Amino acid sequence: MLRALRELQAVTDAAAGDQWCWAAQAAEALTAMQALVAGAIRHGRDAVDPAALAAQIHLFRSAVLAGASQTAARFGALMKKHHALARRLLDRQDDYLRFTRDWQVPPDNNGCERDIRTTKLKQKVSGCLRTLTGARQFCAIRSYLSTAGKHDLSFFNALVMLTENRPRIPSAACSEPADPAAALRAKAGIAAWHWC
Repeated sequence: MLRALRELQAVTDAAAGDQWCWAAQAAEALTAMQALVAGAIRHGRDAVDPAALAAQIHLFRSAVLAGASQTAARFGALMKKHHALARRLLDRQDDYLRFTRDWQVPPDNNGCERDIRTTKLKQKVSGCLRTLTGARQFCAIRSYLSTAGKHDLSFFNALVMLTENRPRIPSAACSEPADPAAALRAKAGIAAWHWC
C-alpha cells in the first residue's frame, strides 16, 4: 500500500493546482482505512466498523474509477502511467485492501523491504555476491538473524545460541530436526560454521 500511496501522491503532484484529483481522494481513503484498522486493533475489536469501512471503500473505488475514466485517452507517457495505476488499483482492489480483512497482513511492505535491503546493500558495496555458496551462506545467516529479530531476540544472542549448537527456531516452524544447527547449515550448503 505504501508504494500505491507514493504513486498516488505523484499523480496528485502532477495534477493542476486547485482542481479535484482522483488520486488525492483514493490516497485519503486508503489512509482512512489504515486508521480504521489501527483504531480497531488498539481498542481490541474483532473487526472494523462495517459502515465506516464501506464508506471508505466506496470513496476509494469511485476515485479510482474516475481516474481510469479521466486517463483512458492515454495521451503521453505520464497519462499512460496514471491510467495503468488506476487500472491496477481497480483490478487488484482485493489485494490492496486485504489488510482491512486479515489483520495478519500489514498495510505496507516495510518489513519485507527491510529484509531485502541488507542483501541489496551488500551487492551494491561489494559489486556482487562472489559465489553461489557464499550467497547461500549470506542469505541463510541473514534470514536466521531477521527471523530472530522478529521474535525479539538480539542478533548477538542469536549468533551465540547458533554457535553453541542451540539455534532459536520459532514454534511455528516444522518439526524440529535432531540437530537444528546441522539442518540450518545443510540448507545453506555449509559443512560447518567457520568464524574468522
